[in-house]
Amino acid sequence: MTTIEIKDASGKKAGSVDLAPSVFGIEPNVPVMHTVVRSQRAAWRQGTHDTKTRGQVSGGGKKPWRQKGTGRARQGTIRAPQWAGGGTVFGPHPRSYAFRVNKKEVKLAMRSALSAKLADGELTVVENFKFEKPRTKDAMTALKALGLEGRVTLVIGDEDVNTYLSFRNIPKVNIIPVSEINTYELIDNKNLVVTAEALKRIEEVLA
Repeated sequence: MTTIEIKDASGKKAGSVDLAPSVFGIEPNVPVMHTVVRSQRAAWRQGTHDTKTRGQVSGGGKKPWRQKGTGRARQGTIRAPQWAGGGTVFGPHPRSYAFRVNKKEVKLAMRSALSAKLADGELTVVENFKFEKPRTKDAMTALKALGLEGRVTLVIGDEDVNTYLSFRNIPKVNIIPVSEINTYELIDNKNLVVTAEALKRIEEVLA
């Protein structure tokens, strides 16, 4: 079992906690992580692209010239695909790009992401931030004290409103409630910060 240090908002050691091996100590399954991230990104695509077929382009109701006797190829409408301004053949139309991934794979991917973050030294556990009121300046001070630079993902408890409001406007900081964690946001950062409250919830769900 791996033990990790818990830090307070000033960057000092505030204790330690044992991490569940089944969540933070597995061999990361990269193919499953890749599949789950692809699934997430595909589901986020709007899929609103659209092109007009020859039946949707306006005009072209009249045959441009008679069928025979002109020496030219027969044509039925100037809105056929071979004409400039004509319809598009096999063009994109509105669709959903989403595809399903098994729940077991989703959980395995998140366990793999957390294990990889711990192995790479990019996981930080902090005490619950105790902001009396939302204040971005206090949040910036806490980040500096913890020595966090670059892209940071902060996972907090679902009810920790003041912390959310304090961090939400800081550039390169992505703050998410523990109930909304996902593989993509766990790995899309340089530093993953988890509060003690959120850590307990993560282990309950993924262990």
